[in-house]
Amino acid sequence: MGSIVTRTGDAGTTGLMYNRRVPKSHPRVEAYGGVDELNAALGMARASTGDPFLGGSLLAIQKHLVVVMGELATGVEDLERYVRDGFQLVTAAQVAVLDDLVTALEARKISFSGWATPGANPSAATLDLARTICRRAERRVVALHEAGDLRNAEILVFLNRLSDLLWLMARWAESPREGGEPTM
Repeated sequence: MGSIVTRTGDAGTTGLMYNRRVPKSHPRVEAYGGVDELNAALGMARASTGDPFLGGSLLAIQKHLVVVMGELATGVEDLERYVRDGFQLVTAAQVAVLDDLVTALEARKISFSGWATPGANPSAATLDLARTICRRAERRVVALHEAGDLRNAEILVFLNRLSDLLWLMARWAESPREGGEPTM
């Protein structure tokens, strides 16, 4: 097995899928890097919750984020090859999973009026932090889209929906549990 140290990025470049080299400051790298940061924050949120509904939901979302990152790490000129090679693109079905989770939480009468102050407990605080990281990642993807370097606008919908869901999850994490967990 080789080393994690390749030295190929020592001059400030990195590789996209299919070995295309770009500067580490490239908008595409900023976009998938932001989603990678979000995935790590969701891992922290998952590790900090004792709630099975939240933990299971967050793990499923993290798996969807791997799909988002893979697509973002592929230049538009290589997307057809990416799909031919068996990789998945972000779809409306993945957004529907998030919509179902939103519906499940809203059915539990989670309050969503006014501003929330993060930090009621560690679980809610990590979810609110993940939400803000999600919004930043979303802004990076919007910039990629505005530059004409994003073919699948479903990624924008996914990240927008996810930030809303994370807000609701944080409110769920700080609310008393009357009547059990949300059901889907």
